[in-house]
Amino acid sequence: MTPSLPAPLRIGLLGTGPWAARTHAPALAAHPGVHFQGVWGRRPEAAEALARTHATTAYDDLDALLADCDAVAVALPPDVQAPLAVRAAQAGRHLLLDKPVATTPEGARRVADAAQEAGVASVVFFTLRFARGVAPWIAEQAAADGWFTARAHWFGALFSPGSASPYAASPWRGEKGALWDVGPHALSVLLPVLGDVTELTAAAGPADTVHLTLRHTSGASSTTTLSLSAPQAAAGVDVELRGATGVHSLPAQWGPATDSFASAVDALLESVRTGVPHPCDARFGLRVTELLAQTDARLHPEP
Repeated sequence: MTPSLPAPLRIGLLGTGPWAARTHAPALAAHPGVHFQGVWGRRPEAAEALARTHATTAYDDLDALLADCDAVAVALPPDVQAPLAVRAAQAGRHLLLDKPVATTPEGARRVADAAQEAGVASVVFFTLRFARGVAPWIAEQAAADGWFTARAHWFGALFSPGSASPYAASPWRGEKGALWDVGPHALSVLLPVLGDVTELTAAAGPADTVHLTLRHTSGASSTTTLSLSAPQAAAGVDVELRGATGVHSLPAQWGPATDSFASAVDALLESVRTGVPHPCDARFGLRVTELLAQTDARLHPEP
């Protein structure tokens, strides 16, 4: 007997920043399978404004929102997200989380353990894994064998002169850099195709640039370069896989982020309905966090 699925699932949004306002809130408001129950944020006036835009309710009490919903979508800095996700899971609420789940393995493990112990579904929104122009390509490559090597790069210009990105003012991105912000995206593509990481080396480049070399359980190797400080003319994202079936490159057309988030909502609904964990659940989010922390330790060894 599969778990019952409320129709529609009531989802509350935690967070009011640019990512919440541009992606989470409009996608939740438009999704036919959910009811956008309300918004809670650390700035009540921002919660009021966002709720008003999408004809839902602003909550100034997180516990009140948890009492009124079946699931939460989280658009908060990772080390704010993690304890609130534990709190939501312990209240029996399903979790739609952002990446990275936390910035320490201990924090991410508490989230994964809380979800497992409470028996709630969890999905981590790794954008490329849910992008409608990319997700089928990842699934196709993951089903193939004979991979030899891969290279991935994510060159963002978030912190470059002339950047007008609303995310440039994010304190946690400024502190943690490309490794923690866009590193999860690269890993979320490489791991399902090449397998888990068995060996890892890292080197620092200019500003927040990081170079990774990985060995995977399949025997294949990969290299990854991450930066949020590239010159605007040099910005771009690519993943190239090489193996027995030839050379395969990440599709250029990803589709709107709101569509990707809607697909993540679909994945959460399916996991709630079937009780089957999604491949991008909190446990996978924990593994990605462990690899990011391991990289950080290579780059900044303790004296």
